[in-house]
Amino acid sequence: MTHRGFPKYRRGQRAKTEVELVNDDSFPDTEPERVLLVAGATGEIINVAIHTEANVPIYIVDFDKQLLIGCLEAEITVF
Repeated sequence: MTHRGFPKYRRGQRAKTEVELVNDDSFPDTEPERVLLVAGATGEIINVAIHTEANVPIYIVDFDKQLLIGCLEAEITVF
């Protein structure tokens, strides 16, 4: 079990999406709520940050086609 605010994963690990990732208005050229990636998509964690207000880790994952998405721990697993 990880502590709130302490990252479970680290930079350089391969990651897989556990759920569909949808546009939460972070991608202005894409329709809101449009599926960006389906469950099972793979990428690499390139950075780890802490959301200061929520005190939770945010993982910046580089998916194919230079698609960078900020993910929560519940949205990814590493392999």
